[in-house]
Amino acid sequence: MIKALRGTKDILPDEIRLWQHIESIGRDIFYIYGYNEIKTPIIEEASLFTRSIGDATDIVQKEMYVFCDRGGRNIALRPEATASIVRSYIENSLAQSSRGAKLFYIGPMFRAERPQQGRQRQFYQIGLEAIGSDNPFIDAEVIAVSVRFLERLGIEKFHVKLNSLGCQKDKIRVIEKHKESLRPYVEKLCETCKARFDKNVLRIFDCKEVSCRGIVENVSVEKTLCDECTSHFEKVKAGLDAIGIQYTIDRKIVRGLDYYTRTVFEITQESLGAKDAICAGGRYNNLVKELGGKDTPAIGFAFGMERLVLALQGTSGIRPQLSGLDVFVAVTGEQLYGEAFKLTESLRKAGIASEIDYDAKSLKAQMRKAEKLGAKFVVILGEEELKQGKVAVKDMAKHEQKEVEITDLIAELR
Repeated sequence: MIKALRGTKDILPDEIRLWQHIESIGRDIFYIYGYNEIKTPIIEEASLFTRSIGDATDIVQKEMYVFCDRGGRNIALRPEATASIVRSYIENSLAQSSRGAKLFYIGPMFRAERPQQGRQRQFYQIGLEAIGSDNPFIDAEVIAVSVRFLERLGIEKFHVKLNSLGCQKDKIRVIEKHKESLRPYVEKLCETCKARFDKNVLRIFDCKEVSCRGIVENVSVEKTLCDECTSHFEKVKAGLDAIGIQYTIDRKIVRGLDYYTRTVFEITQESLGAKDAICAGGRYNNLVKELGGKDTPAIGFAFGMERLVLALQGTSGIRPQLSGLDVFVAVTGEQLYGEAFKLTESLRKAGIASEIDYDAKSLKAQMRKAEKLGAKFVVILGEEELKQGKVAVKDMAKHEQKEVEITDLIAELR
């Protein structure tokens, strides 16, 4: 038997309603805030991610799926969406939009990392990017969207953690400060973080190893921002305060990808355990220019869909219905299937979600299937009733049944 590849997972019909529920709420919230959907290719030139994410990151060095196509090009399955969206922004001249580019996306990403709860090698993200403004209130808006999204989903016990890396010059100072603070503990770091110390010290702060977490928690981080970046961060906080978004300042939030500058944030959720990050985001003011565009500021975030599903499954009262089925059409005899098939099709053409069991089962068995499918009504075709131009309609919630003229059926069901 051929099985799904390790690190990939089928999303079965029993689960898909929850995924659709998340996507639907996300689209509603994003549209309210003025963001429009974009879909970019799953495959890109590998250099797009090497240049944007950084060749010293774990994603590029260890996790990216890269292959050579028939044309000899180095192709990668996208490990994240931001670089692809920036590439599309430049290539399709989205800067010409009078409001800037406010975009959101939903789709699969790929990283060859060890599968774990809430993260597969093919995983899904839902996120947004606001490209074109350096106004600190855009930072506050992006964080607000992420919070309102969680609130609408009904997810509780989440925490917004906020920090600023400053501009590129500030970031260099931040990296040097972190190196100074961590240097005495290098030998106590895990083997991966020992390599990170020289290549990308900020990634040490993302390590989940207990030993590294303990070291990081005890390292003090001093203020390293220039006056302009300090002012920007104060305005971001003021914007969040003005609209009632609660947050904590966490100088350990650094986001290890090379393109992040200034505001960075994470949202954690208590029920997820040690891997508690449900959302990550930040500002990337240099990325558009680095990928060949004009000097353009931007900020965005991404939620892990699998972790949203886990958080929702742990939240009482969040149970989207499996079935959107309006009507199940049942028959009292096999000879009536032709009429039942015709009636089912007329209901579907009228926009009424309908189903029929094509197997020659008893009426009792058909009723059990209708209940299992979550049908709101069962329309029963009996030979004598059909001769009179009528059918029986049973309301499954009220357990009430009555006869209805076939000519009135669609109006009655609506």
